[in-house]
Order: sequence, then structure tokens, then C-alpha cells
Amino acid sequence: MLDAVTLTVTVTALLLAVWCAYAAYRDEPTNDWHFIGMAVVALAALVQLAVGLVQLGQGDRPDHGVATFVGYLIGAACTIPLAALMSLTERSRWGSAVVAAGGVILAVLELRLHEIWGAGNG
Repeated sequence: MLDAVTLTVTVTALLLAVWCAYAAYRDEPTNDWHFIGMAVVALAALVQLAVGLVQLGQGDRPDHGVATFVGYLIGAACTIPLAALMSLTERSRWGSAVVAAGGVILAVLELRLHEIWGAGNG
């Protein structure tokens, strides 16, 4: 997997998490700007999904199993959109907290994806 894509998704997810955690701390629900941030992170995760699938299609293989790798790719691509949906249903500080948690979860999924793919395949 391209290390640059994984790093980009991880950093943007953590920035979103900090931003939304600060909003939750200030007792604010998510706003339009937060949703724009979520869209950026989700787009980066979708790019990663596409790059990962293309690499698999070209014959590259992860160190720890294709099914596990694809499962984590799909999970990573779904994390922020699902957090955004939950945030829409919870229009309080807890909606912001859910998105912050989603950002942290996505960052952890990225670390695991990097391990599954293998450092030598980057």
C-alpha cells in the first residue's frame, strides 16, 4: 500500500478527531464545516480503497491475507460516513464526540492496515 496515502488518511483522521473533540468539549454539535472535514477524510479513505484494490488487481499481495486486508479497507472507508450519519441523528455535543471517536478509530484502522500490508510492500 502506498505509505503516503495511509499517512494522509491517518493525519487527516486525527486532525478531524481533535477538531470534533474540541467542539464536544465546548458543548457544540457538528456543523457544516465539520461535515466538510468529514468529506475530506472520507474522500481520502475512498482513494485509499481504490489504490489498495488496484494494487491487489496488479498482483501485489499483503503479508497477512487478502481477505483481512480488503475487510480493513472497506471498514476504513465506511468509518467516517457512518460517524457522520450518527452525528446527524445526535445533534448535541455527543454527535461531535462520535465523530471524534470515529477519527481515532480510523487512525487505528490505518495502523492495522499498514501492518497487514507489510512494511516492505509500501
